[in-house]
Amino acid sequence: MAHGSEHEDVTRLLDDAAFARAAADSIQALSAPSRLRILARLHAGPASVNELAEAVGMEGSAVSHQLRLLRHLGLVTGQRDGRQVVYELYDDHVADLLGQVVSHVEHVRLGLAGRHQAVEA
Repeated sequence: MAHGSEHEDVTRLLDDAAFARAAADSIQALSAPSRLRILARLHAGPASVNELAEAVGMEGSAVSHQLRLLRHLGLVTGQRDGRQVVYELYDDHVADLLGQVVSHVEHVRLGLAGRHQAVEA
C-alpha cells in the first residue's frame, strides 16, 4: 500500500517475518518509560542531551544511552551543532505513534474497549 494512505497494509506483518521483527523492535523501544519520556520531550521540539536530561530527570549519560538505541531503530535523528548534538523525532510517524499510545491508554483507562465502541464514542 502506498505511503501515507489512510489504511496501512498491516497484512505485511503476517507476510514478511523480517518486517514483523523490525516492527516489533520499534514497538519494544517504546516499552521503556524513560524512552517514552525522551520521545515526548522531542515531540515538543529538538533538544540536546542536556536539555533532555533536565526535562526527564535523568543523567546525561543515561539519556545518551537511550538515544543511541532510539537512533539505531530510526525513531530519532541527531545533528551536530558545534560541540553538541541536537536530537529530534525521525519523522511524523514517530509523533503519530506517540499520539496513538496516549489515545490508547486514555481509552483503556476510560473503559472504552473495542474498535467499534471507540468510533461511536
